[in-house]
Amino acid sequence: MMRACGRLQAFLVSAVWLATIGGATAQHYPVRPITMVAPFPAGAPVDAVGRIVAERMRVSLGQPIIVENISGGGGSIGVARAVRAAADGYTVSLGNFSSHVLAAAIQSVQYDVLNDFEPVVLLASNPQLIVSRNTIPAYDLKGLIAWLKANGGKASAGTAGPGSVSHVAGAFFQKETGTQFQFVPYRGVNLAQQDLIGGQIDLLFDQAINALANVRAGKIRAYAVTAKARLESAPDIPTVDEAGLPGLHMSVWNAMWVPKRTPKDVIAKLNASAVEALADPAIRQHLGERGLDIPPREQQTPEALGALHKAEIAKWWPIVKAANIKAE
Repeated sequence: MMRACGRLQAFLVSAVWLATIGGATAQHYPVRPITMVAPFPAGAPVDAVGRIVAERMRVSLGQPIIVENISGGGGSIGVARAVRAAADGYTVSLGNFSSHVLAAAIQSVQYDVLNDFEPVVLLASNPQLIVSRNTIPAYDLKGLIAWLKANGGKASAGTAGPGSVSHVAGAFFQKETGTQFQFVPYRGVNLAQQDLIGGQIDLLFDQAINALANVRAGKIRAYAVTAKARLESAPDIPTVDEAGLPGLHMSVWNAMWVPKRTPKDVIAKLNASAVEALADPAIRQHLGERGLDIPPREQQTPEALGALHKAEIAKWWPIVKAANIKAE
């Protein structure tokens, strides 16, 4: 009996000790550098956003965040790498609308993009710009749609590949306008933009962060932004609602997740650090100049990101499947 009591007492002491150590670990997190897995190459829009925010997060976390670029599979390879990581807060999945919504709709993946991750924070959103080569004889969106209908099937739109944001945006545009044009896949949207400038293709649906510099330089023509409000950094470009195509809204939002079962207090620390970074005037200016919109404070919670993620999958997966878009 005494031996049994002794074993019970030892077990209880061990349990209390482990709980104390666990609490202390979470309390002092992070104690070493954090890896942020970016599912696209260095220089890609989501990579740029992640690096800008991660550098500022170093201040509050007291540890650097090292960005690891693992590209391929429309973002799915990098996401798969992050989902297999330990749920300890030292691996963060950086991603966007493409990697965490579209990728799983166009191909078979070995993870559940909703249930294998815990949301951390929505970082910034980047609407698409509808742009064309300068020599197209259309100077507003209605004129562009009329020109496309008059040249049914002959016009071409560049994409960053099957199932990319630029491809899905183009398919959505065709559906809403009743137009037809050919999609020309490139290894990256920047290559498509070079051919757009050179006149080899006619049209492109590109993120504002990519297209604005060439629009401002007069190398390509912008017709509308696929958002409900104009860009602060480009207030002369009308929204699709103003330009005559209401409801054609598409935003490439960027966010952070961690593997499922990551401790809640660790998620809270990461969220608080990112929220602090997004409130920094220098960061806000840096992102704003690139056409990125920072969400209101109430949309920077893990719960808000979780709700957005579910809503976007519910909206876009049927559109992708109806258009029969598949990875090649």
